[in-house]
Amino acid sequence: MLPTVVLVGRPNVGKSTLFNRLTKSRDALVADLPGLTRDRHYGRGIGASQPYLVVDTGGFEPNTDSGILKAMAVQTLLAIDEADVIIFLVDGRQGATPQDMEIANRLRRSKCPVLLAVNKTEGMNKAVVSAEFHELGLGDPLSISSAHGEGVKDIIDLALESFHEVEEEPELDQTGDRIPKVAIVGRPNVGKSTLVNALLGEERVIAFDEPGTTRDSISIDLEKNGKHYTLIDTAGVRKRGRVLEAIEKFSVIKTIQSIEEANVVILVVDAQEGITEQDAHVAAYILDAGRALVVAINKWDGLKEEERDWVKREIDRKLMFLDFAEFHYISALRKKGLPELFKSVDIAFKAAFAKLATPQLTRVLIDALQQHQPPISKGIRPKLRYAHQGGSNPPIVVIHGNHVDGVKDAYTRFLEKTFRRTFQLSGTPLRVQYKQGANPFAEDEDKRKPGEGIVSMRRRKTAHRAELKAKKEVEDKDRSAKKR
Repeated sequence: MLPTVVLVGRPNVGKSTLFNRLTKSRDALVADLPGLTRDRHYGRGIGASQPYLVVDTGGFEPNTDSGILKAMAVQTLLAIDEADVIIFLVDGRQGATPQDMEIANRLRRSKCPVLLAVNKTEGMNKAVVSAEFHELGLGDPLSISSAHGEGVKDIIDLALESFHEVEEEPELDQTGDRIPKVAIVGRPNVGKSTLVNALLGEERVIAFDEPGTTRDSISIDLEKNGKHYTLIDTAGVRKRGRVLEAIEKFSVIKTIQSIEEANVVILVVDAQEGITEQDAHVAAYILDAGRALVVAINKWDGLKEEERDWVKREIDRKLMFLDFAEFHYISALRKKGLPELFKSVDIAFKAAFAKLATPQLTRVLIDALQQHQPPISKGIRPKLRYAHQGGSNPPIVVIHGNHVDGVKDAYTRFLEKTFRRTFQLSGTPLRVQYKQGANPFAEDEDKRKPGEGIVSMRRRKTAHRAELKAKKEVEDKDRSAKKR
């Protein structure tokens, strides 16, 4: 096991900034706003003497009794319990506060070593700034600047010096060398975090009856039925006109990035609110990104029979463009329908990375052409000759032919459905791309005279070649006569 370094401190002291510096990433949202981070955020530390895990936590307020702050404190306490080393961050510019003292009292009861880091000390007399923090009773304060990197390497080397160097285990693989990345997306308050906790079997992320609880995208490793996955819990995506706060805009961007990075997306829909336009917009973005998709209709257990029939009709009407995806009616809170949901995730992942042989693709294309020829465009019917695979996730079929610019969108959709149905690619979109074949008469086209047809041009060239040949024969006869 890699040593685990947990970052703890009150809100807005720079924990997420330090997390991003230690992981050399931008995985954690950073802004000048207290309480931005809420869930535990794990990452691989880079640049130290040995590999390690680093955990970012929300602002710790140990004496909070209710609300979202209590849920954040519970997440921080869970991180403290699994820590090998704790880095306690305080703000050097604000000085020691009563809340810092409360946190220090709680950390002294933990069984792992604690390093006291005085952050935001760039450009200041470090000895003077850190002097008042001796009263916390956690040893000598170490002055750092997580934003500028000052002292960061020293404190992480000190945190890891008592651990023996371990070799990282290679990542387990299932298809090729990939572990499926499964992003869980949807509107706010549809049950995404509840679904994540139900799949993990623990309260790993904060699930609170308040829209916008999750602000960052949280990646979590999951082992299920002997298979390994990476779950990504994302922030809810509202209509653009309702996204007013800058933090929420960043959350939406992180969600979009998570969709792009995922292999399979689980779109969570609230059955009690029905299928909204925003659900359709999010689904359309997933489709545009080419990601494999499974749709989870959550809170299904709270509906009456006539309400369920209405929701199904709404699905057929508003989400008809997701005909390739599997729909599951679940209850994340009561953990109903989850095994079948993940079976569809496995099927969709396998389909997204399916290998399609060129001979089989070409045969399917020929059968499709015999069934239905592409419509004539500008007086010319496109000629589609053969097909091969051009990529995965989503599967891409490249078709070579002539006049492919004239292929209509409707005919392309017909080919996409034909390929997907023939190769049984359930749960993933499929893209068809066209490549124009080389014109064997392109050189002749360049040599034609203005107004001259292709046939007349060829006759002229044939006559010219015959003339050259006859002239050469005469010259050869003259040469032979001179030799005699």
